[in-house]
Amino acid sequence: MPKSRSVRKKKAVYTPPPTAPQPKIGGRWVAPVMLTFAVLGILWIGVYYLIGNFVPVSFLEQQPNWNLAIGFSGIILALIVSTRWR
Repeated sequence: MPKSRSVRKKKAVYTPPPTAPQPKIGGRWVAPVMLTFAVLGILWIGVYYLIGNFVPVSFLEQQPNWNLAIGFSGIILALIVSTRWR
């Protein structure tokens, strides 16, 4: 008499998966630098708009459109640094 299929199958032996590589950890400097660039960029733009017209001859008034570029570059640098955060 033929044997049933379930008897013919060998019992599967559990083999654990290979160890996964440990996740990379970003440096401790990433978060403070990211927050510093973001806050300084926002403050630069805010200070320019709040007191830029009230101070007669100031550093902020001498370069009117460059102040936005400086502020946004700080924010963009914060976004670039944030890609290193893990």
